[in-house]
Amino acid sequence: MSKKDPVSRRQFLNYTLMGVGGFMAAGALMPMLRFAVDPVLEAEAAGDFHPTKLKVSDIKSEPVRVDFKYEQTDGWYKSDVTQTAWVYKDSKGDIVALSPVCKHLGCTVNWNTNKAHPNQFFCPCHGGRYEKNGKNIPGTPPSAPLDAYPVKTKGGYLYLGKPQKNPYVK
Repeated sequence: MSKKDPVSRRQFLNYTLMGVGGFMAAGALMPMLRFAVDPVLEAEAAGDFHPTKLKVSDIKSEPVRVDFKYEQTDGWYKSDVTQTAWVYKDSKGDIVALSPVCKHLGCTVNWNTNKAHPNQFFCPCHGGRYEKNGKNIPGTPPSAPLDAYPVKTKGGYLYLGKPQKNPYVK
């Protein structure tokens, strides 16, 4: 008959205290770990669109500046964000919304402010220029076209998504 090593009282007490201590430590650490990790793991609402105060019927072929606000959550910090877009209707009647952030150094571009180059977006920081559809003009500092906002209409008003690569420039 084979006899296994019996567990002594000291070993049993040691194992029991280690197990109970491990459960207590896990119980104390889990809320802290969840607090730190949970906001990162939350599913982001894909395709979030933010309302603007611009009526779709007021959008013409001339770009107009539109400011819009929304609440942004970074982890567990919430803040109000104000963004801007240049909005117009193209020759097909589709709504185009372009980001005003220059691709050279992040300055803000304006529409039709350079008298030497009318009907273009102009960046005053380093003379960057873009065509009406956001395409960067060769020979000027920007190396890429302006980003574009996805657009949606609801209740006669314009809604804008997050800026992305410009689909109007081929």
